[in-house]
Amino acid sequence: MTATLTVTPLRLGPLQVDPPVVLAPMAGVTNAAFRQLCAEQGAGLYVCEMITSRGVVERDEKTLAMLVFADVEAVRSVQLYGVDPYYVGEAVKVLAGDYGVAHVDLNFGCPVPKVTRKGGGAALPYKRGLLERILRSAVTAAEPFGIPVTMKTRKGIDDHVLTYLDAGRIAEDAGCAAIALHGRTAAQHYSGSADWGSIARLKEHVGIPVLGNGDIWEAADAARMLEHTGADGVVIGRGCLGRPWLFRDLAAVFAGRTPPPLPTLGEVTAMMRRHAELLAELMGEERGLRDMRKHMAWYLKGFVAGQQVRASLGMVSTLSELDRLLAELDPDQPYPVAELGTPRGRQGSPRAVALPAGWLDDANGAPHDLADAEIGISGG
Repeated sequence: MTATLTVTPLRLGPLQVDPPVVLAPMAGVTNAAFRQLCAEQGAGLYVCEMITSRGVVERDEKTLAMLVFADVEAVRSVQLYGVDPYYVGEAVKVLAGDYGVAHVDLNFGCPVPKVTRKGGGAALPYKRGLLERILRSAVTAAEPFGIPVTMKTRKGIDDHVLTYLDAGRIAEDAGCAAIALHGRTAAQHYSGSADWGSIARLKEHVGIPVLGNGDIWEAADAARMLEHTGADGVVIGRGCLGRPWLFRDLAAVFAGRTPPPLPTLGEVTAMMRRHAELLAELMGEERGLRDMRKHMAWYLKGFVAGQQVRASLGMVSTLSELDRLLAELDPDQPYPVAELGTPRGRQGSPRAVALPAGWLDDANGAPHDLADAEIGISGG
């Protein structure tokens, strides 16, 4: 980070986020245990897994079970999915009034076909009128509670149908506290490179804070993004998979300090053990360890661990079994520097975006019947 870059706290209505770092909601990952693990590494805003507005309003059991927060979460933050202004507004009231949620983020960036083919996620901002009604409903519902509403989106449906600049203007006019932009289109999914130039253009286009998302694998990447785009903060997604200490490094770099040394395998296994312990406390040992299995490959990426140990860790079911397997690893093994700056998690390849028939005929016209897109089950 150059000496000319000054990182200031992010203001979201009455909230101050310092450093200006936000953990992106990730389905099956950012539960209360993972959020606590990240929060123990460094300050920031840690967002719950995406939940659906209809699930909240209809008191869906699975949805409400996800509204669990760790003691370290001074600010309860939830990302909400919805396509119906009524459901979104009512869900905000429930979250703020019944669950003490202090920040609501609205998801308009999901590229998954089962969502976009029904007009939801990254497809919805094309319908500018509907986007505005949803945002105004959420902001109006949040006002009596004094909580900020933000939105997250992508550049657009594909390179020919870009929506992010209109979305930014609409978000600002509706009273949103900030907008986060993933510098990819829905057609890209998670492939290729994020276009940080689009984040810079959005920053020039709106008067509310802009958060940049995409291809932040190391703390130095976040500093470069802020320098390149002028963004007010960063959103961290796949870069922290198996690397919750990224938030420690971000806190250091944004404060002008040198990040701590890379962890040895012994320090990584201690983090794995802490993660498993938190999951066991949240879900019970059997279910928690089952949930932990998907994190194993992310933690051990690039380390020499042995095929049999890796396979056994992928089937672990108790804390004692985990302890035995982790003890077989060399604690002094240095961090694999070849992994630095490389993509983590899902990547895939570009693909045509599934949309409702006639969706692109008129951006200003009345939207199609989106009843099927108003899914009631949360978690992505």
